[in-house]
Amino acid sequence: QVQLVESGGGLVQPGGSLRLSCVASVFNIYAMAWYRQAPGKQRELVARLINLGTPNYADSVKGRFTISRDNAGNAVYLQMNNLKPEDTAVYYCNADLYGDVNEYWGKGTQVTVSA
Repeated sequence: QVQLVESGGGLVQPGGSLRLSCVASVFNIYAMAWYRQAPGKQRELVARLINLGTPNYADSVKGRFTISRDNAGNAVYLQMNNLKPEDTAVYYCNADLYGDVNEYWGKGTQVTVSA
């Protein structure tokens, strides 16, 4: 079974930084992405990176967040700078695999931005 394991969430003050990591159990990954979901709200796309492509970002995080993948191709990172209270949410790792109609999700990691 494909597994995605997130780490790096926690409590940070406004204006601070945090780096999220996601490690997958497979390497045949077409695209990896980060989503987030705040209480009472729908899950939204934060950033997505297709293999050998350019990243896409939600307007709300452009200029502050950076998505990247490692050389091996089974991990994705989200560098979050200048964090705001509205960034508070559970952040989920997502992966699309080559030749697989399914997509896969991690269990999520909590990010709380508060003074």
